Amino acid sequence: MSLRVIAGKAKGRKLKSVLGDMTRPVMDRVKEALFNIIAGDVIDSIWWDLFGGTGAIGIEALSRGAAFVRFSDLNRAPIETMKFNVEHCGFNSQAEIRRGDAFAFLSAKPDRLFEYIYIAPPQYHEMWSNALKLLDENLGWLTDDGWVIAQIDPTEYREIELENLEEFEQRKYGSTLLVFYGRKSSS
Repeated sequence: MSLRVIAGKAKGRKLKSVLGDMTRPVMDRVKEALFNIIAGDVIDSIWWDLFGGTGAIGIEALSRGAAFVRFSDLNRAPIETMKFNVEHCGFNSQAEIRRGDAFAFLSAKPDRLFEYIYIAPPQYHEMWSNALKLLDENLGWLTDDGWVIAQIDPTEYREIELENLEEFEQRKYGSTLLVFYGRKSSS
């Protein structure tokens, strides 16, 4: 499957893939659906592509007008791939790429607010739910109206007991499930 940017400033640019099965590239159909849901809110938004992989989601956000994306991943191969892809698409000045453990990052004192935190970790290891729980405990990463979006296999899904976040939407595209979370409204 060839990865590419599907809309915006970098439309049509091919993205390099990470060799091996370390990452799972997001299908164009899922990317298209995600950005249709977010629509115009992507303009000037701040993102964190938490398990960045190829960087496809963050790069798509930048291409569609996001102001800034932080990319992070634990392994060298995805980090090198993201660096290449970000530069190839001309977004160096709007991107920050950090190598390290997502759970350590999420546990740390927040150094920035994000409107969108995209969680698409390796499948079947409960990493998505662990990341979600850490975010729930450390909400300083998320703006008041920010969203956390988990991309998982539908078989991985389960309801998670959360203190501060709540699920408000789910969309399924073949073997991909997008689960959307926002802050609980204080009533």
